[in-house]
Amino acid sequence: MTKGIPRLAAAVMLVPILLTGPARATSSVKTFVAGTGNDGFSCADVANACKTLAVALSKTSSGGEISVVNAGDYGTVNIDRSVSISNDSAGEASILAPSTSGVFIGAGQGDVISLRGLVIDGIGSGAVGILFSTASALHVQKCVIRNFESSQFAAQGINLQASAMAKLFVSDTIIYNNGFSQFSGGLFLEPSGSGSIDVVLERVHLENNVFGIVADASSLTGPGLHVTLRDSVVSGNAKTGVWVREGSNTVAVVFSDHSSSANNGGEGFFALGSHAIVLLNDTTVTRNSMGLRVHPVGGQFISYGNNRINNNTGPDGAPTALNAKF
Repeated sequence: MTKGIPRLAAAVMLVPILLTGPARATSSVKTFVAGTGNDGFSCADVANACKTLAVALSKTSSGGEISVVNAGDYGTVNIDRSVSISNDSAGEASILAPSTSGVFIGAGQGDVISLRGLVIDGIGSGAVGILFSTASALHVQKCVIRNFESSQFAAQGINLQASAMAKLFVSDTIIYNNGFSQFSGGLFLEPSGSGSIDVVLERVHLENNVFGIVADASSLTGPGLHVTLRDSVVSGNAKTGVWVREGSNTVAVVFSDHSSSANNGGEGFFALGSHAIVLLNDTTVTRNSMGLRVHPVGGQFISYGNNRINNNTGPDGAPTALNAKF
């Protein structure tokens, strides 16, 4: 663990699989998919709903929406433009990905993607639930991401590999039972290049993965990686709950606000490098193998003085500084 976590090069090998798809047809601003749909249909209304997200996307104009009509398995999808995929209480809208990635985000700068109400399931052998390569922003709302446990790739629930400025927003989502090897797990943030990466996790549960959250800025040369963890739970993971690593003269900052890291097999929070910074406000760190751990080369835990760091099975650890409340 102290040597760092290798980047997910293996998952990139899956991209050519996902890039294949139907030719672009006449586009609609709004299209539909249904469990009883047919990919030979136009997708333009409920009566002519398609069967898979990949075909529906090919018939959806940039900035449009794909609406889920009812329960079904809608297949893996490679998203190459701004689009919203929405399931608003239509039943379980599944993306089953037993041998690859469920959703690949390979859009352009300026593109914004929204995924709402989806169950992305690796069926015990999938590689990555959502692989975020390129886009300006990705919104994930009310989703379930589970069972990505490939033994051939670094299985992960969500992996962000953006090399330019990007934003990731995840809310009201559970990410669980992901990972196989020691370098896998729930949410891996591994950007590169000179961009600024901003991530907000709100009301998110990361449970029973290998690692919970990995925020690794070691390949980032830009302004930094900034993560806000709010009203969230990181629990029951086999290794570290929240693992933070600095970049080369680049900060990796995690702000934990009214959240908890508990019952993890590794540390509750781990900071590697003097520019790896964890801010703790109203945060509970308990029942981990160790509470707070700073790597020998450095790391910072800055407390707002209102946290609960106790009852860990090993050393609780302590903040390295106190930030006065205003």
